[in-house]
Amino acid sequence: MEVITGDAIWTLWWAWVSFAVILAILEIFAPGFILLGFAAGAAMIGVIFGVGGPGSAVLTGSFPLTLLLFALFSLVAWVALRRVAGVRKGQIKYFDKDINED
Repeated sequence: MEVITGDAIWTLWWAWVSFAVILAILEIFAPGFILLGFAAGAAMIGVIFGVGGPGSAVLTGSFPLTLLLFALFSLVAWVALRRVAGVRKGQIKYFDKDINED
């Protein structure tokens, strides 16, 4: 069992993975891949802290750097999701019925 001794919660791998799982669950209620990119970004930070390579030593000492990498990973994941499952190029939305009509 891991004992937390003075480590900030943002340096623990399971906190980032838990955050990723919560965001992925909340994605069910949000339309259009809004939170899934953030979930992927949080999962990547969790993997970096979990593996414990040289990148995690640098991130452990810098909360702003951790947030910056989280934002970058989230942005890349969101763009990738939009390319794979988003609106296709040349696709046009047509509305045949007004929402106020019966």
